Amino acid sequence: MALVPWLYVLARTLPSTARVGHWNVAWVGLDALEALGLLSTAALRRRGDDRHRLTAAATGALLVVDAWFDTVTAAPGGELAAAVAMALGAELPLAAVCTALALGRERRTARDDLRLIPGRRPTRR
Repeated sequence: MALVPWLYVLARTLPSTARVGHWNVAWVGLDALEALGLLSTAALRRRGDDRHRLTAAATGALLVVDAWFDTVTAAPGGELAAAVAMALGAELPLAAVCTALALGRERRTARDDLRLIPGRRPTRR
């Protein structure tokens, strides 16, 4: 609730346009973080490491932020159409997959847990 007055102040005082330095660096950095998050999530999940849920949650949030800022900062016309297409075709579906991974309730067995101990291999039956 404390943020509601602040949101009102921002809405009334921030300019509707701004010139931004290093715009390209900001966007490349965001996309690089998303790629790193997706790769980290895949690597952790492949190893059976439950920390993939953390990277999936963070990456999903980054993807939603990317979709939001792409669409609200795009110029009308072709640029906006491309931003909406990227949001609906890539960023938001990937965010949904990340959210599902972050919230997933996969069952682990004792055999799975033994597999995660360094140097230990489960016995075959």
